[in-house]
Amino acid sequence: MAKPLISRSTTALTGSVRVPGDKSISHRALMLGALAVGESVVTGLLEGDDVLRTAACMRALGAEVERRSDGSWRLFGRGVGGLMEPADILDMGNSGTGARLLMGLVASQAFTSFFTGDASLRSRPMRRVSEPLGRMGAGFVSRDGGRLPLAVVGTDRPVPITYETPVASAQVKSAILLAGLNTPGETTVIEREATRDHTELMLRNFGATVRVEAAEGGGRAITVVGYPELTGRPVMVPADPSSAAFPAVAALLVEGSEIRLPNVGINPLRTGLYQTLLEMGADIAFENKRDQAGEPVADLLVRASRLKGIDVPAERAPSMIDEYPILAVAAAFAEGTTRMHGLGELRVKESDRLAAMARGLAACGVAVEETQDTLTVHGTGRVPAGDATIATHFDHRIAMAFLVMGMASARPVTVDDAEAIDTSFPGFQALMNGLGGKIEAVG
Repeated sequence: MAKPLISRSTTALTGSVRVPGDKSISHRALMLGALAVGESVVTGLLEGDDVLRTAACMRALGAEVERRSDGSWRLFGRGVGGLMEPADILDMGNSGTGARLLMGLVASQAFTSFFTGDASLRSRPMRRVSEPLGRMGAGFVSRDGGRLPLAVVGTDRPVPITYETPVASAQVKSAILLAGLNTPGETTVIEREATRDHTELMLRNFGATVRVEAAEGGGRAITVVGYPELTGRPVMVPADPSSAAFPAVAALLVEGSEIRLPNVGINPLRTGLYQTLLEMGADIAFENKRDQAGEPVADLLVRASRLKGIDVPAERAPSMIDEYPILAVAAAFAEGTTRMHGLGELRVKESDRLAAMARGLAACGVAVEETQDTLTVHGTGRVPAGDATIATHFDHRIAMAFLVMGMASARPVTVDDAEAIDTSFPGFQALMNGLGGKIEAVG
């Protein structure tokens, strides 16, 4: 059932709030904890639907996974190559990350797994993962276009490969590396543009041998050595920089605001949005920088700012691919034109995010131009009109971006369905209202 929300203009946002745990790291912590020998305890895990689906799948594959009364998660793994054939279909809900990474995990296990998901996930391309995993020996039976539902027929004789990713994708890279864990020899992924490296960092943290070297012809070659003995480890999941982007941008746009966002992950392959906002004139300070389980974190202090339009280069896209919807909202309030390049990957996210943002901004009175892989937003330095109802297409980031827009627009902005927000940011409405927002149910 649809869950429409309306967001109204508000006065200064203030306070300190911790956004949910990093979704990418949460998925990987559950998967590697299930492969490790012994106990792993994960704190700060994102308890959104996407990650809870992964937790359920790891139980189905034989690992012990339990949430403890203090909010931490305990896993007791089965060792590399020790997963068991699931008795039922693995339902990934709306989680593209969970589905693609888990396909890699089971591709080199000698059993068959069946995957499905919601309508949005069933429309998303999976061939970019199944093609290299097929080269490693796995078999696939799927709908037309390589889409879910599909069956992964794992191989008992996996073959190591060297594979160059045709598009910058941490999900494809990670799926291959995870398959390489239960594969003899060395499995290598070459990427011409660096993508988020949470898989590599966490594999090392659990005891795998991972090399990252310069690739011939440019880019990076990431190699994992097969058959490691992964050892159970404690994992402290930092706050998700993609989730932190929404209150951060809201604070930038609402006059007089000052908020603090503690313990946010600042992995340099995830901070493209913050680099872009700083170039636009944002007042964002990164305080108390430190390392946490191999990941850099900091506390973000964000103050309201006058933003200016800039050109955002295509090579920055891999480090901020999930943040373009909220950047487009920031650009709508900036003075001058913001041009975002290299956005073709947004067409195959939870929705066609590029088209959804262009239509939504236009409905709010913002001049915008869209091509196959660019978005141009003509900011005037004035507050946009708002006064629109936005179709979210069951996309959590579209919903949150336009609810932020309503907080600073002249008139309210309504989203037709905010239910998907819980996949990545449970408690979003309460958190934003706790800072001073006015987000309410419609009717």
